[in-house]
Amino acid sequence: MSQNWSPIINPEELLELQNSGNIILVDARAGLNMEENYKKVHLQGARYVDLNRDLATADCNPANGGRHPLPSLEKFSEVLSKLGITSQNHVIVYDDKNGSNAASRFWWMLKAVGHEKVQVLNGGYQAAIHEGFPLSSGTENFDKTEKYPVSDWQLLLANIKEVDKARKNPENIVIDVRDKNRFDGLTEPLDLIAGHIPGTINVPFSENLDENGFYLSAEKLAQKYADILGTIKPENVIVHCGSGVTACHTLLAMDYAGIEIPQLYIGSWSEWSRNNLPMNTRQ
Repeated sequence: MSQNWSPIINPEELLELQNSGNIILVDARAGLNMEENYKKVHLQGARYVDLNRDLATADCNPANGGRHPLPSLEKFSEVLSKLGITSQNHVIVYDDKNGSNAASRFWWMLKAVGHEKVQVLNGGYQAAIHEGFPLSSGTENFDKTEKYPVSDWQLLLANIKEVDKARKNPENIVIDVRDKNRFDGLTEPLDLIAGHIPGTINVPFSENLDENGFYLSAEKLAQKYADILGTIKPENVIVHCGSGVTACHTLLAMDYAGIEIPQLYIGSWSEWSRNNLPMNTRQ
């Protein structure tokens, strides 16, 4: 976990910080017509980031990198500049899916280019409204900044070949964070084939949350993942989902628990299932 910087912030803390000049609030809600929905209503001062346009490479072949491959570093630098974010800003990002939509993905990407002061809003959009955070509509006015300096992705990434090797190695753990029905091949709403990568284990991201949609305490998460990982080192752990978005929710949970952030398999099931590789599907 980053020194002095928890990866999550609670809504009451956000309310106290709302008038801080160094805070940049980012709306990362994703879905059909979401940018129009953002313009109708959003947390006051929030700037909008689009999952498909800003946090992934558009018009890609899912067989080569999955449905949401990372954008180029140059493009991501431009996105940060467009959002008015500098390396000194305290960035707080939210979505309406308890961080499992694009908020944790944006958090991971910022962390991966070396930005330390970034947090995801615990409980998301709904929790902020419940806490009394003011709302706004239309677009927010802010200045674009100079190019954000980025050099590489500094957090661990795994590619499809590395996942294939790791799933067969007892010194590695490959975690699939999708819900159990998708893992078991009972349903698949997004990809062509239902099932999972052989040799992986299923730890649904929803298990990082309590019954109210807030992250479990750092202590509970630390115990949870200590039980799962055992003696396996975090750098030998690979986390994936359908397209490398929701997996970041679990990476955030592990960071919150004080565990070194493991490897992220961006291509995830959307890439694996399109490459004629071994698959466990419902018979």
